[in-house]
Amino acid sequence: MSDPNPSPTVDYGRNTNRADVLIIGAGISGMTTAIDMIRKGNGRNFIIVEKGNQVGGTWNDQRYPGCCCDVWSHLYSLSFEPNPSWTREYPGQEEILDYLVDLAHKYQLYRHIRFNSSVEEARWDETSYTWKTKIARLGSKDSEFGQDYTITSDFIVSGVGQLNVPKYPDIQGVDSFSGKLMHSARWDWDYDLRDKKIGIIGNGATAAQIIPEIAKVCKSLTVFQRTPNWVIPRDDRPITPMRQAVYKYVPFARRRYRAGLMDFRESFFEVVFDVKSPVHEFMMSASKSHMESQLPGEKYAKLREQLQPHYAVGCKRVIITDDYFPVFTKPNVLLETTPIQEITPNGVKVEGGKDHDFDLLVLATGFKTTQFMYPIKIYGSSGKSIEDIWSSGASAYLGMTVPTLPNFSMLYGPNTNLGHNSIILMIEAQSLYINTLISKVKAAKNSGRKLRIEPKSQVVEKYNSEIQTRLAKSAFADPNCNSWYKNEAGLITNNWADAVIPYQKRTSSINWDDYEISGSGAEVVKAEGTTKWARVIEETQVSNTAILVGLLTTAGAVAAGTLYRNSIRAMLRT
Repeated sequence: MSDPNPSPTVDYGRNTNRADVLIIGAGISGMTTAIDMIRKGNGRNFIIVEKGNQVGGTWNDQRYPGCCCDVWSHLYSLSFEPNPSWTREYPGQEEILDYLVDLAHKYQLYRHIRFNSSVEEARWDETSYTWKTKIARLGSKDSEFGQDYTITSDFIVSGVGQLNVPKYPDIQGVDSFSGKLMHSARWDWDYDLRDKKIGIIGNGATAAQIIPEIAKVCKSLTVFQRTPNWVIPRDDRPITPMRQAVYKYVPFARRRYRAGLMDFRESFFEVVFDVKSPVHEFMMSASKSHMESQLPGEKYAKLREQLQPHYAVGCKRVIITDDYFPVFTKPNVLLETTPIQEITPNGVKVEGGKDHDFDLLVLATGFKTTQFMYPIKIYGSSGKSIEDIWSSGASAYLGMTVPTLPNFSMLYGPNTNLGHNSIILMIEAQSLYINTLISKVKAAKNSGRKLRIEPKSQVVEKYNSEIQTRLAKSAFADPNCNSWYKNEAGLITNNWADAVIPYQKRTSSINWDDYEISGSGAEVVKAEGTTKWARVIEETQVSNTAILVGLLTTAGAVAAGTLYRNSIRAMLRT
């Protein structure tokens, strides 16, 4: 975008700090919101600020060995931007990042993005009905223009998500280790792993991807396990060029395949919700059989006992892998289940006094998932901070809007994470909902009016009580395990309480009675009562049998028509 004027006159871009919408984060959530603004007629007057150096969010940050997605590739893409050229059933980090970079180029998002920019705080201005957001420049050259500046916007959208800020373990002596220390989310590829003695703290989904890869090259690897995980087969394989061509040139086949994947994943919601369901029992049996097949016989009986969980499937994230269990049969790999006492300058000491010496200590300890928006300071109406609002635990109406935070929304917020399906399905639904809110604020502004929208406190309380009641009956609430789904008090702040489709249906309309709406443009919005739009339908609508019958019927009709025409022609010739 260019502007020949000495003083820039463009409505958006690098040279203005005034926008209709400020989007925090250039990951999947922030990008989807921006793209939907363009697609749905909300314009391009938005600014995206990104702390990192590239789009992609967690898929740009996560670069550890073996990094990949545990959702099928054809389900891990936007419905309106399918990728027929995925090379594997489960996509790797680099392929996902390539997909997101391509999207950013296609929709010309780079002109809106300010990289190496950190949001310090955002304050609602009651007089102007705008947000004033302080941005810190992190890049050394950019900071020469000024250490920080303020963006004024009519609306703020947070796309920072739940997997953003690394969580370091609260273990005595963690800062005393004299060797190389790295968090899995901040992997240092310049460090040579060959012939190194490595310890890894954590054995969740990330660790399960790292461990088999680094075990191939290191001298020794010790895995510190606090709680074992349920593990099921991955069955990853390449997608052949022939299948890629079919998905590209026969879109119906790709859509049908994606719908089948969606149906299959949705059917597993019962696994994490109803611990007495047949599906839950099936998952437990499948996991045990998987371990027994990979660690067979009396030789590995102790290992199987150490790796066998004793809590409900789904309480912690289920690990999908084919190469985790076999790694413990390698002579250079040790599973350590004795609790850690402290980290020493040379390594790790476990209870009982045994010392493990390491060259490298990997912290696969996850993220600060329950501290939503951390470390950004948000101050809404009357100067109330988000910390005060969430003093008893994070909550939001439909996971998106928060009382006393006018004209503010978030994606992948409280109670929107999934344990059974693709989060992109949720993000798309949220983006459409948020863009509807944005459209009302924009329409009021364009007509010379002001508008503020925030959810009613009693509506949010009722909603949160509803989902917490449901979650209390789920596997997520099993007291026999701790997970990143819960906060310190045991409240489940991260996960959604149902399958995807009910959420999509619930977020395909806005009842304006659920919101406090004020300003000179309020009456126009209130008069609508309810605003509805079509949800994205991706589940199977017609069975394979019905399609087959339809094809056979059509083929029969065509054959009959051909025979009839041929017989008529024969009669005419005679």
